[in-house]
Amino acid sequence: MTMRRSAFIAAGIAAVLAATTACGSSDDDTGADGAAAFDAKPTGTLNAWGFNNADDVGKARMAYAEKQLAGVTIEIDETGFDAQKFTTRLAGGNVPDVVQMDRQYVATYAAQGVIMPLDKCYTTHQVTPRERFYPFVVDDVTYKDQVWAVPQFYQPTAILLNKTVMDAAGVPETDIDTSNPDKLLGAVAKMYKANGDVPATLGFNPQATGQAELWVVGMGGKLSGENGVPTLDDPANVYALELLKRITDAQGGFAKYKSFTDSFDTFGEKNQFVQNQVAAEVDAQWYPNVLSPYKDKVKLSAVPFKDKTGNPVSMAGGTAFVIPTKAKNPSAGCRWALALTEEGSWMAAAEARAATVKEKNSINTGLFTGSPAADRTIREKYVTPSGNAGFDKVISTYYDVVGTGKSYGSSPAGQQIKQELLNAITAALLGNKPPQKALADAQGAAMQAYKTVTGG
Repeated sequence: MTMRRSAFIAAGIAAVLAATTACGSSDDDTGADGAAAFDAKPTGTLNAWGFNNADDVGKARMAYAEKQLAGVTIEIDETGFDAQKFTTRLAGGNVPDVVQMDRQYVATYAAQGVIMPLDKCYTTHQVTPRERFYPFVVDDVTYKDQVWAVPQFYQPTAILLNKTVMDAAGVPETDIDTSNPDKLLGAVAKMYKANGDVPATLGFNPQATGQAELWVVGMGGKLSGENGVPTLDDPANVYALELLKRITDAQGGFAKYKSFTDSFDTFGEKNQFVQNQVAAEVDAQWYPNVLSPYKDKVKLSAVPFKDKTGNPVSMAGGTAFVIPTKAKNPSAGCRWALALTEEGSWMAAAEARAATVKEKNSINTGLFTGSPAADRTIREKYVTPSGNAGFDKVISTYYDVVGTGKSYGSSPAGQQIKQELLNAITAALLGNKPPQKALADAQGAAMQAYKTVTGG
């Protein structure tokens, strides 16, 4: 990370801390623990911030939630979350009642007192977080034994296989096994192709920077410890960086690998699977939706990402709804967030998605909501055989691994940990630093951010 970027992040954190001081808990609305006295039947006006560019799923959920909040006028700022904008709104007193943000921000704002714990929100509406949501999803928004947000979505990761390339090279699916590096690298060697020294087909795209946390935590590492203290220099984290370096070195080296993957038409008709630029690739569950319009041009399958012991593993991640400490109508914010994540909401969304799939003659890959009951019901009702055996195998694989998730870890320095991990991986894969040194430097920067947020 450059000194300029580090200074910018530090300034941003300081600004939020200043806003926190100016916008403390309201004596009228909150108790000694900073939590609101949530009303089970809210009234008045709800000012929400979220659902930027809502799709069919988002629109259906918002319509459902509005029906559940009879008597509440809902006004929504449908723009994407921006930390600087949030800080400005806090400092200026223009505070939303509920805000949608990435779950890695939650512990940061919890540590600063900017948002309120939601344990009483849940109990008021008789919702048990670890029953409604996957436990590892709840872990994403738990800090110091309190739950600070209502999470939504969890799209697991797996390895998509391009059978066209694999079959031509005579590589079986069982060779794409992240728990067996020697077998995996043997498969990579058979499938990797280059034009001179420039990659033309990757035997395996590990998404070295795009799925960095999966590689580290999935392989037994740890990003944060008690109270969210960064642990980037944990010795167990070294294994993932060493393995990623072996994989990228076998395919032209990280610089050429990264330049090649950056050139992919990932969302277009000339994507890396249609163009046979990859034989296998780590992808989150949403990506098969991108590929579904090209179902007649690709031959897909999938296998789980496995840890060192051979067990499937995936990573949690997604967004969540938080309620600022200075919210004027926290009761409505609480009820709205819970309505959006109850099974009725998800079924309305699934119905809308099924209609879209039918209209576009696409494939229904399911919805991965963050809630096990909703996931099961949606799969049973809407995810039927598509007539494409490869896509059906892909869909089945993601459902098979949905229960194997691990939390990124909840830390006040969550965003900084993510950025510093990327810096460490990049430095190690380029050969600029040994993995241990890269992780140690990353730990130092992450700890500085943690101390800034928590006051030391």
